[in-house]
Amino acid sequence: MNKIIVAALISTFALSAHAEGPTCNASAAEKKLVGAAKTSFLKKCEKDAAASCEAAAAEKKLAGAAKGSFTKKCVKDAVGAP
Repeated sequence: MNKIIVAALISTFALSAHAEGPTCNASAAEKKLVGAAKTSFLKKCEKDAAASCEAAAAEKKLAGAAKGSFTKKCVKDAVGAP
C-alpha cells in the first residue's frame, strides 16, 4: 500500500516539476561552449538546479523516497539531454 501511495505522490509531483527556461545543455549549446568552459558551465548549472529542486521538494514537504525521486527527476529535467 505504501508503494502505491509513494508512486502516486511521485507522479503528481513529477508533473509539476520546474521547467523554467531552457535546459543546461540547451543553454550551453546556445552559448556555443566547448571543452572546459562547457564542463564548468554544466557543473554549475546542475548544482544550481539541484539547489532549486531541493527547495521545491522542501516547499512541497516531501521526505524520504518521494523527496529523492522528485529531486532526481527535477535535476534530470533541468540538465536535459546532451
